[in-house]
Order: sequence, then structure tokens, then C-alpha cells
Amino acid sequence: MILKIENVFKTYNGTAAISGVELDVERGERLVILGPSGCGKTTLLRMVAGFIQPDKGKILIENKTVSDNGKCFVEPEHREVGMVFQDLALWPHMNVSENLAFGLKAKKIPKSEIKKRIDEILEKMQMIPFKNRFPKELSGGQQQRVALARALVMRPKILLMDEPLSNLDFELNLALRREILRLQSEFNTTLVYVTHDRDEAFSLATRVVIMEHGQIQKIGSVKDIANYILEMSKKF
Repeated sequence: MILKIENVFKTYNGTAAISGVELDVERGERLVILGPSGCGKTTLLRMVAGFIQPDKGKILIENKTVSDNGKCFVEPEHREVGMVFQDLALWPHMNVSENLAFGLKAKKIPKSEIKKRIDEILEKMQMIPFKNRFPKELSGGQQQRVALARALVMRPKILLMDEPLSNLDFELNLALRREILRLQSEFNTTLVYVTHDRDEAFSLATRVVIMEHGQIQKIGSVKDIANYILEMSKKF
């Protein structure tokens, strides 16, 4: 097990965003959290990343406690977790190589190793010709690849993705799903992916979590969740 979430709560202005979530994630799996906007899935992802501190509960990564009821809190840069945001959050004043190098420099990785890692990931993503371009000079799909490369170049143990394909057209969405599956396999990383799109979830997941109102409603294989959704639809 690479990630364990124990009885986690988060409240904003008296409203519960996350209520008693319990979740285990196995090493190497592709876990997709599926649910409507406002159900708490992004909040949960950000708590794992370390951008939000839970009000209560415990989060462990590789059996190391990174958050525990306010008594312990490990900063994001020390969690060995990568995150791709919905808005991508690329630095507009930095070119592709500089965007990828930013986190590596913060970790004080030697320049020769930084160059090696950047060249390696850009080659895998067929983005070498674009390494000196700025985000505004790239297409939407190319920007998505840069955001994914920036997370993977850090060699994270867990890759978190927050609805990264939601603003793309259907064909590009499909192409990048295939890219995510290929890279997740090549880098042998664990994927935790958030989406509101059922087809996207089913095409990427080895296991799916259904979230509603800050709580987990169901966890299972793609087949189990498809059957669960079908049965729930018959009740309405």
C-alpha cells in the first residue's frame, strides 16, 4: 500500500467538504475518483498533495505519516507526490525547459541531472522540438503534455491529476488518455485521478471511487462501478 487516508475531515465556513473519508491506494494502481463538481474530490486530492491541511484524520504515504490531526504536517515538496492541476498552472514567463526545471532546481538537483531528466521526459512525450517555447506558443494539447511532464520529471511516487482533460475536445481527450496510460506504465508510478466524466474514469481506472457530498459512496472495479451506477439509475 502506498497511500492510506484515515477518517479525514475538512470543513469550510461551517460546511463539510470532506466527511470521514477512508481510502487505501495500492502501489502501481490507477485509482479514479469520480463525482460531480463540489463533491469534495479536489479537496481530497489537495490534502494528499499537502496543499490543504485536514481538520481531522491521518494521511500516510509509504507508511510515513504526512498529516495527523494537526500534530504532524509534511510540506508538499517533501511528499514525493506530483500534481497536474485543472488549469495546468504553467509559468507563463518560463519556456518549456524552464517550467520542467523549476521543481528540480528547488530540490537542488545537479544541473547535469536536471538536463538529463528534462531531455528524457521530453523525448518520451515527443516534445523535444518545443523545449524553448513558452506556454502561449503551444496548443492546448501541448500545454497538457508539458504539465504532465513537469509532474513526472520529479519522479513522484504518486501522480495526482485534477480533471486535467476537462477543457479539451473529444479527440484530443482520447489521445491524452492513451498518453497518460502509457506514461503511467513506463514510469511505474501510482495514479490518483479526479474527474466528473464517467467515460474518462472507466477508460483510465483499475479501480473507481464514487464520491458525493464529501463522502465515499462506493469503491470497486470498473465493472462493479458500472453495475452500481446502472442499478442506481433504475431507482429514479
